[in-house]
Amino acid sequence: MSNWKSAKAKRVLAALEKIGWQIKRQEGWHKTLSREGWADYVFAFHDGEEIGSKLMSRIAKKTGLQSENL
Repeated sequence: MSNWKSAKAKRVLAALEKIGWQIKRQEGWHKTLSREGWADYVFAFHDGEEIGSKLMSRIAKKTGLQSENL
């Protein structure tokens, strides 16, 4: 079972920016984020959209996000 809870996309994006991710480019609502030492990550969510716990776990694995960062 995941230790992640669902969260709004706006909050997740803010947390990613707080740990060093930057918006590299944006096309529509797809934002390509970059961070030194990590592969680029495409964040494709609307601000008010709810991201479930399973997807939060996948985002964390690819970005280094931790639950304390939210």
